[in-house]
Amino acid sequence: MRLSRFAADPASPAFRRLRRAAGSGAAATAALALVAACNGAGGPAANSAEVGPPKAGGTLTFALAADPTCLDPQQFGTNASLNVGRQLVDSLTDQDGRTGEIKPWLATSWEVNPQATAFTFHLRPGVTFADGAPLDAAAVKANLDAVLALGAKATVASSYLAGYRGTAVLDPTTVRVEFAAPSAQFLQATSTMSLGLLSPATLAKTPEQRCQGDLVGSGPFTLRSYKPNQSVELAKRAGYGWGSSLFAHPGEAYLDRLVFKIVPESGVRAGSLESGQVDAISDVQPQDEARFAAGYTVLTRPNPGVVFVLQANVSRPILGEDAVRRAIAKAVDRPEVAQTVLTPKYKAATSPLASVTPGYVDLSAQLGYDPEGAKRLLEEAGWRAGSDGVRVKDGRRLSVDVIFAPLFNASQSVLELVQQQLRRVGVDLRLRKLAAGEQNQVQNAGDYDFAYYNVTRSDPDILRTLFGTRTVNRLRIPSGDLDTVLDDQAQNLDPAQRFAKVAEAQRIVTDRAYVVPLFELAQVHGLGPKVHGLTFEASSRLQFHDTWVG
Repeated sequence: MRLSRFAADPASPAFRRLRRAAGSGAAATAALALVAACNGAGGPAANSAEVGPPKAGGTLTFALAADPTCLDPQQFGTNASLNVGRQLVDSLTDQDGRTGEIKPWLATSWEVNPQATAFTFHLRPGVTFADGAPLDAAAVKANLDAVLALGAKATVASSYLAGYRGTAVLDPTTVRVEFAAPSAQFLQATSTMSLGLLSPATLAKTPEQRCQGDLVGSGPFTLRSYKPNQSVELAKRAGYGWGSSLFAHPGEAYLDRLVFKIVPESGVRAGSLESGQVDAISDVQPQDEARFAAGYTVLTRPNPGVVFVLQANVSRPILGEDAVRRAIAKAVDRPEVAQTVLTPKYKAATSPLASVTPGYVDLSAQLGYDPEGAKRLLEEAGWRAGSDGVRVKDGRRLSVDVIFAPLFNASQSVLELVQQQLRRVGVDLRLRKLAAGEQNQVQNAGDYDFAYYNVTRSDPDILRTLFGTRTVNRLRIPSGDLDTVLDDQAQNLDPAQRFAKVAEAQRIVTDRAYVVPLFELAQVHGLGPKVHGLTFEASSRLQFHDTWVG
C-alpha cells in the first residue's frame, strides 16, 4: 500500500502536482487553495504579548458564551462543547491550520489504498487513557464502532463514517479502517475531536451519562467537575507524553487547572475580563471589540467550512423557483452586512465555503450586489410589485421566512439588515427565532423557507454532507449532476483533481442559489495580559496544551 498524505510541503510530490495542475484564474485558486490557506488568517494564533520562557503551573479561568450542554465530543458539535472536549481527547491525527496538511498524533504514520477505501494506522505505543486503560488498536476499533452505534446522537461524527464497513485489529498498534465506498475525507476526519478517542469504560456508559461528564479520554487534561449552566473544571493529566506533532512543546500541559465559567451575556462576559474576574473570554461580540483595543489580546481566526448562509428549502413553492432564489442572492449586499453590522474580523462571503477551507474558490464575481438584476429576474418570472411594495404572483405575496437560533449574538441584526435589503427588490423576509433544538426539529420537518446557519469543518467534503442528496438533504434538492461532482471529489486522493471537483461543486451551488452566502464566521476571543500561548487548531477551536499564565 502506498503512503498518501494531505501535504503542502513545497518539496512534496503532492505540492508539485498542485503546482503543475494550477494554471491561472479560478482553476489555479482551487488547485492551490491548500497553499493559500497558510496566510495569516488561516494559521494558529497566539497572544501577541506573550513573553517567555513558558511557566508551568497556575489556573486559567475562561468564560464561555454558552453552556456546553453535552461534554462528549463524539455526540455534540457546538463551539462551547468542543472547546472543552478538545482538551480531554486525543485524535489519531492532527491538521495544520495554516496548510491543511495532516500530521501525526496518536498515529505515527498511515497508509491509504488507491481507492480510498482502506486506511491503515500505526499507533504510538504506550499511550493510556486517564483511567489506565491502554489506547491500542482494540480501543480505536471500539471507538469507531461506538460512534456508528450512536447514530443520530452523533450527527457530525457519524457523517464522517458514511459507508463504514468496519475496523480490523492487525496487531496491538496497527489498525485498518475500511469503507464500502471511497472516502477521501476520512483522513482529515481522524484529526477532529468528533472522532476523538474515549476509554472503553466510557463507551460502555449511556450517551446521557457521557454528555453530563462521565467520560475519560487520553488528552492533556482530565475532567474534575461539570455543573450545567455554571462551570466546567479540568485538571492537568499527570504523565501525559503523547501530544500532537503540532504542539509547541512535548509532555504535560503547563496549566494545573483550567476552569470554564458559563457567562451567556456578552456585556457581562466582557466586563468580567475587564475586572479580572476571568482571564479570558470567548465570543467577543462586534460591539465589544473596542473595549479590548489596549492591554488585551484579541485572538481571532475565521471558521473553515460553510459560511453563514440562508439555506433554501427548494421543496417550498416560492423557493422552488430558480429565478426567485437567484434574485434573492443578487439582492443581498454582503459587504454592507460585514461593514455595518459586524467588524473587519468578519469577511463578506465570497463562496459557500470560507476562504480558509482547503479547496475554496473565490466566487465574488457571481455573488456581487445587483438589485436591478434581481428585479429583472423577478419581473421575468411574473412577480409584480404589489400595493405595499411586496411582489405578488397569482394572488400570492413574495413572502418567505427564515428560521434561526441566536447562537451568534449579531445574528438578528444581520438578518434584519438582509430583511431591509430584500425589501428593496420586493421580497418580504420574515424572521422566525427558535431555540437550537427547535431549529433542528423544524428543519427535519421541512416547515421553513430559509434556514440561517453555518457549519464548521476544515475539509471541503462538508459540501457533500450538506448538498448531496444521499445524505440528510435538508434542502430537498433533486438528485443529479451535483451528486456526481460531490461523489467524484470524495473518491479522489489527488489534491489537484479533488479540488477541481470541489471548485465545480461550489459553482453549481452558487449558480443555482441553493444557499445565499452572507459572511464568514470568525472566532473572536479576548485574552487578559497574563494569558500566553493559547492557539487555535484547524477547525478554529481552542487548544490549551501550550497555554500558560504569567
